[in-house]
Amino acid sequence: MMRVFAVIAAGLMLASCGSNSVSRALDSRQNAGPCPPASILYDASRVVELDGAGQDYNNITYTGEMTDVEMFCRYVDDQPLRASIEIDFAFGKGPQATANQHQYTYWVAVTRRSSKVLAKQYFSVDANFADGKVDGRTEVVEDIVIPRLDSTISGANFEVVVGFDLTDEQLTFNREGRRYRLDAGSGS
Repeated sequence: MMRVFAVIAAGLMLASCGSNSVSRALDSRQNAGPCPPASILYDASRVVELDGAGQDYNNITYTGEMTDVEMFCRYVDDQPLRASIEIDFAFGKGPQATANQHQYTYWVAVTRRSSKVLAKQYFSVDANFADGKVDGRTEVVEDIVIPRLDSTISGANFEVVVGFDLTDEQLTFNREGRRYRLDAGSGS
């Protein structure tokens, strides 16, 4: 009986805290509008780091690729939209790699639909190659703010775009259509 009372009391305490992460996660009301579309910028969807002269496979240190992105958002009255995004990554370790750990930098940008960047933040993700030459993970970026002015403005007027932070050379490499499979040359 005491255990049942404790569960009910805990539920009431959670219900009274309408702004905590647990109550938001359990909020089953339908959104008042659509989430902004989320996408991976094609030119920045992958990174190939090279060591040495030339751009051939034997000079690769590390590779990374964004493979999927999914957006979640919540409308609350006329407040800005609050969103989170899940990004799936695949990482590779090349012949010139010197460590079993590597850090990759990526960005998340909020834009007006196909136009002006309103906000851009940089993040990092770590890959661990201790178990092999390929690693993958999903990163979640929380509390992205979509700056709509009032309740008449839909999330569909905005976009959330992600990509790797690239050097000019890496961007040119991607735009030339060059790519290496993460498991190329592994013999499997």
